[in-house]
Amino acid sequence: MENLALIDSFSEFKDDKLIDRVTLMAILEDVFRNALKKKFGDDDNFDIIINPDKGDLEIWRNRIVVADGEVEEPNQEISLSDARKIEPDFEVGEDVSEEVKLMDLGRRAILALRQNLISKIHEHDNTNIYKQFKDLVGDIYSAEVHHIRHRAIILLDDEGNEIILPKEKQIPSDFFRKGENVRGVIESVELKGSKPSIIMSRTAPEFLEKLFEQEIPEVFDGLITVKNVVRIPGEKAKVAVDSYDDRIDPVGACVGMKGSRIHGIVRELGNENIDVINYTNNIQLYISRALSPARVTSIKLDEESKRAEVILKPEEVSKAIGRGGHNIRLAGKLTGYEIDVFREGVEEDVELSEFSDEIDSWIIQEFSKAGLDTAKSVLELEVEDLVKRIDLEEETIVEVLRILKEEFEE
Repeated sequence: MENLALIDSFSEFKDDKLIDRVTLMAILEDVFRNALKKKFGDDDNFDIIINPDKGDLEIWRNRIVVADGEVEEPNQEISLSDARKIEPDFEVGEDVSEEVKLMDLGRRAILALRQNLISKIHEHDNTNIYKQFKDLVGDIYSAEVHHIRHRAIILLDDEGNEIILPKEKQIPSDFFRKGENVRGVIESVELKGSKPSIIMSRTAPEFLEKLFEQEIPEVFDGLITVKNVVRIPGEKAKVAVDSYDDRIDPVGACVGMKGSRIHGIVRELGNENIDVINYTNNIQLYISRALSPARVTSIKLDEESKRAEVILKPEEVSKAIGRGGHNIRLAGKLTGYEIDVFREGVEEDVELSEFSDEIDSWIIQEFSKAGLDTAKSVLELEVEDLVKRIDLEEETIVEVLRILKEEFEE
């Protein structure tokens, strides 16, 4: 058969992607067998010989010699006269092997064959890419900004694989230029049709956890374990760490001298404020640490409803709640408890929900988002603080304060 130089010309239609020869030979044989089935109706009696060194491919058709005029299956049988044209000493009942030339398949079949080969290669590449990235889910990955769209950034890695970083998976302060390198975790991989869709995230808690593994040797070596990570991307995060070696201070090792170790992580996350705390099985102590930098006076737990009533000195309340209610919200996520904050020395308090006749429920909800569920927790803060913490007009906040003050003046 004509020398197809298949190995030499393979890069023309496989996008310069690496493919092992065994797989290549299997794909080539499969493609040619499909072409033979279309041409002759069956491929069982064909031998396909591929020479990977020369890039040659030979096809041989095997038929049985029958007497002239008795051929019933042209693909399986050959008349004695036709057999003797190939070799003059053939006899009835013998096997005949005849080479099938590429051109015997026809021009249209050759074009279809080539297209089928390209399709099979792409399918193989896509399956390999899917498997490769499926194994990388949850791991940090780096790729270059190729195209910036309104709702996503399209990244390309060194092998030309396309990775999508959706807008909602970006940290609010993220700003990237074309050609810039971006780090994130591979969050999901799906096959859409035959093409893999690879999604990267910079907002996932796993990204912060993996950054700890990369930047802090003790975490990488397993001397320190990251027990839990919660984030409000770009704003604040809390990381609970533990060590089975009593000689190691897990928080100190993670933060470093004057924050030297954690500084690179903070910068990567757009100056996200990261609290690192010691993990403990003592839930009261865990909640107390989770509310850092606030100092807790006492905690009352309801383990059945997973609620915790936390008593603090008046000057500690705002620290426990944090800007925009971020601190108390993250402490709740970290510990798995709904945390209610109460001011020390004030026994009488009223849930904000009790004022639903006078205050719209959506307004009460906005206060709750900031960790302010009771009248006292609202009244102990100044108007200026409330305006900063809650997404409401000052006029609305002043009106709420008036209603609450009247309740306690009575």
